[in-house]
Amino acid sequence: MSIHIIVDGYNLIRQSDTLSRLDDEDIQLGREALLDRLAAYRRTRHHRITVVFDGANAPLFSQHKKQIKGILVKFSHSGESADAVIERMVHHEREKALVVSSDLAIVNFAAARGAATISSPKFEEKINLATYITPTRNEDEGQEGWVPTTKKKGPSKRLSKKKRRDRIKIRKL
Repeated sequence: MSIHIIVDGYNLIRQSDTLSRLDDEDIQLGREALLDRLAAYRRTRHHRITVVFDGANAPLFSQHKKQIKGILVKFSHSGESADAVIERMVHHEREKALVVSSDLAIVNFAAARGAATISSPKFEEKINLATYITPTRNEDEGQEGWVPTTKKKGPSKRLSKKKRRDRIKIRKL
């Protein structure tokens, strides 16, 4: 199952130390820095990513939907919040969506619709790790045989089905 990462753009920017400094200088710099980081992340992890911004702060003459560096960028229409756009997308995507936001209303809405959620600071950590570590698929080919482990298995330690699905989605980041 492919994951569609839906990012609350200004929430992530304002939760980040480095991006918020750029945002304080110029709001466009903050948006561009976020899109650069997400594009670098997308090169290592090939998930579909949509970033939603409030249309009130949109650049003049901007389209409400455009593709930048492989990332879909949406601006809400006038009189509409980015939260409403995210909620519509989550309603449509349901279990396929992973919502990145620290806004409790969005997180609760997404969880109620079956979507996985991750807070903005945790997702920023994932982005930073993914951009520094490139995945290598051939590391385990030279190893053969049994690998000792202390990992315990069994039904008493098993999470609920929804939590297991959410964990799998977050692990794929």
